[in-house]
Amino acid sequence: MKPQVKEALEWVYCIIIAVVLALLFRYFIGTPTMVQQISMEPTLIQNQRLWLNRWNRTTKTLPERGDIITFEAPSKKDLTEEDIEKNGPKAQYENEKSNIFWKFVHYVLEIGKDSYIKRVIALPGDHVEIKDGKVYINGTEFKEPYLQSGILTTGNKKGMTDFVVPENYVFAMGDNRNYSKDCRDFGCIPLEKIESKVAIRIWPLNLWGKVD
Repeated sequence: MKPQVKEALEWVYCIIIAVVLALLFRYFIGTPTMVQQISMEPTLIQNQRLWLNRWNRTTKTLPERGDIITFEAPSKKDLTEEDIEKNGPKAQYENEKSNIFWKFVHYVLEIGKDSYIKRVIALPGDHVEIKDGKVYINGTEFKEPYLQSGILTTGNKKGMTDFVVPENYVFAMGDNRNYSKDCRDFGCIPLEKIESKVAIRIWPLNLWGKVD
């Protein structure tokens, strides 16, 4: 083999290894992202940069109430009353990838996959009530100091104002309640669809640090 060909192949191998390691780190450990919507204002503003911790997904750790998470967007954005009566308050994911190649493209390369960023409000087995502009968890008002003054929480449909979070699901909402498409619309999120937890804000620099 000619020295030039051997050197070229070595560079190709190095590049492939570097790409594979980067993808593994991104999928299992963490990755940066940018806020693209207004649903988490005032906590998170459009174009802010965040560092996402994906180790919780790798270790299958249940999030805590108040955690800000990202998850794969459901295929059905608005449940009907019939959906809720039939399947409970669960988000629907249709057209799941079965082919290994398309799973890799969708879940690892994240091509063609949409994600939402919301705050965990209730955990599996919690009784959620949305009434009088507030959220009650297991009969106790859930304190939300991160909401803007005067913001009221309303249920977007009857079946999502008084329910029990199914096992292996969480209920999440955006902090900007009046402008957030969230679990009140599409139902509770299965744990396996949670992608990451927001670890820190990395931009702008004057706001660098943990996000509460």
